[in-house]
Amino acid sequence: MLTEIPSLLTLVSSNHMLKRVLYIFRDFLLSTFNREFLIFLFFLALSGGFWLLLTLNETYEQDISVPVKLIGVPRDVVITDDLPDTVKVTLRDKGFVMLSYFYGHRLHPLAFHFSNYADDDDNSGEISVSDIQKQIYQQLYGSTKIVNVKSDALSFSYNYGEHKLVPVHIVENVSVNKMYYLANTRFWPEMVTVYGSRAKLDSIKYVNTEDLHVKNLDDTVYRYVRLRHINGVKIIPDRVRVGLYPDVLTEESMEVPIVPVNTPAGKTLRTFPSRVDVKFVVGVSQFRRIHPSDFLVVADYNDLDETPSEKCSIYLRKQPKEVRNAHLSVDQVDYLIEEE
Repeated sequence: MLTEIPSLLTLVSSNHMLKRVLYIFRDFLLSTFNREFLIFLFFLALSGGFWLLLTLNETYEQDISVPVKLIGVPRDVVITDDLPDTVKVTLRDKGFVMLSYFYGHRLHPLAFHFSNYADDDDNSGEISVSDIQKQIYQQLYGSTKIVNVKSDALSFSYNYGEHKLVPVHIVENVSVNKMYYLANTRFWPEMVTVYGSRAKLDSIKYVNTEDLHVKNLDDTVYRYVRLRHINGVKIIPDRVRVGLYPDVLTEESMEVPIVPVNTPAGKTLRTFPSRVDVKFVVGVSQFRRIHPSDFLVVADYNDLDETPSEKCSIYLRKQPKEVRNAHLSVDQVDYLIEEE
């Protein structure tokens, strides 16, 4: 029983505080100043309401985007060039009505049945502006007018499943750090499926990505990038994952044999030395895959036959694609022509 006394005291104290707050609030509302303030707020709200009524009773023209979709597409048909997602129209009516279009969810997607517009002669379809207006008018109030349809006829393309696999090519604008270069690029997937007419498919050898911009590349980067749209063609998937692999540049050299060429029968061209250093820049990870046989250094007998000299010029005729700035340590050597 004694333990309940503090609780009762706390409850009584709380009720007393609440009554004091209510009295203060009542006195505040009933004071002369605050009565005038409340009257001011009432008339302000009333005038605002009249202004809103007058404003909404005026006639307006407003652009509205209406969703568009193609329905009833057979299972064996692939839409290669789809309708736009929306069509924009300009409507005219009172402000009250226009508000209902924006916030009342009155306008539903325009649905056009595939079979009503498909033309199998050229595997395409076209929906006229008049058909678009007809469907929109069915959803409008009688007082609303369509001022303009901001679109030409809607068109789509399709085929009956003709397709092929093609590789992906990157369109990139990649700048690498000073001591690096772009060593490799990979795609997931590497091949994509394209759907289209036979003539379109025959003309497509690969598909390009949209522009990929990367600056100061110095580490492996993975990005998702969309594939560039081709009119009348559907690409699946329409985006791929790209991996960009930079590598550290190093300057290396490799001793390569000098090969005589165009030597006539009965003669032998010997060079001194018989091997020469080829200097080049290559990625560190790729250097171990480079071999002397990947280069070709030649001494051309025809040069000596046409313009005899004390030295024989040598040329770098072949180099692996992984290297850059390849050049010979010397471009002339001693030689000897022997008769057999």
